[in-house]
Amino acid sequence: MTEQEREVGKAYWAANLRLMMVCLTIWFVVSYGFGILLVDVLNNIEFGGFKLGFWFAQQGSIYTFVILIFIYAIQMNRIDRKFNVHED
Repeated sequence: MTEQEREVGKAYWAANLRLMMVCLTIWFVVSYGFGILLVDVLNNIEFGGFKLGFWFAQQGSIYTFVILIFIYAIQMNRIDRKFNVHED
């Protein structure tokens, strides 16, 4: 493996880890922050007939997780193409 290939590999994994950390941070903030820590503040707002804090604790974190899965897949495809490691 050449030095250039090693550098490309390091940059690829750095981009992958950066994307994972962003996704995990968003998921943590939504599930733990909105669903537990800020529940009392968010319960002053209603969403779909339910208090927003309750909604985030019960549904919001799940919806956010599913959306993040799609975002991760799309972004990883872009990263794969950028570093020429795509499968097609």
